[in-house]
Amino acid sequence: MPDVSEDSQTYAIIGAAMEVHRVLGCGFLEPVYQKAFARELTARGIPCKCEVHIPISYKEELLDCHYKADFVCYNDIIVELKALDGLTVTHESQLLNYLKASGYKRGLLINFGQTSLKYRRRVL
Repeated sequence: MPDVSEDSQTYAIIGAAMEVHRVLGCGFLEPVYQKAFARELTARGIPCKCEVHIPISYKEELLDCHYKADFVCYNDIIVELKALDGLTVTHESQLLNYLKASGYKRGLLINFGQTSLKYRRRVL
């Protein structure tokens, strides 16, 4: 997998998340980080949509359900935020499922819940 520094768009998103974490620290609930992150992305000119519905298909037929991604940035990067003590395989699986369902190739899982910002970048 390429280093995050080789992808200027995900690098910019991570930079916005670092600024939010620098200002707020850890300890807030996820909705607080979502609102602050949305403002930081906008302030940096990073195109984003919040709480994006991702339809789910089974055998090429749409199901009557959907995922809801926290953010889609640059029209093709899914960003999932957490405010937890740590990230697990289940959280990574959530991001991978969002990528599979959406057809997007890049995703970021960002956790504000620890004393330093943690993130994982995934590319399909």
